[in-house]
Amino acid sequence: HSFIDLPAPSNISAWWNFGSLLGVCLILQILTGLFLAMHYTSDTMTAFSSVTHICRDVNYGWIIRYLHANGASMFFICLYMHVGRGMYYGSYTFSETWNIGIVLLFTVMATA
Repeated sequence: HSFIDLPAPSNISAWWNFGSLLGVCLILQILTGLFLAMHYTSDTMTAFSSVTHICRDVNYGWIIRYLHANGASMFFICLYMHVGRGMYYGSYTFSETWNIGIVLLFTVMATA
């Protein structure tokens, strides 16, 4: 059997990709955050200099920093598009799944 032969709903479209993109964005945030944490110091006297050190002295540190910063925005764009798609297609009728999703939404918003 091939992947193409698997059953799929008739109303599937590009709007159904945002859940997977959320996972990709989350993995990107975790990886870039770990790489940034290797060089960052949170002391108030040295925090700014550690960020400039990351951008100027660490190999590809500037791109890791900007991937991390823009990845957060992309995560929330995908999150709101995912919720919007769920509302448009009536996914809220599956109350248990919808309630878990709303709890996750508020958890993500609280941690941001």
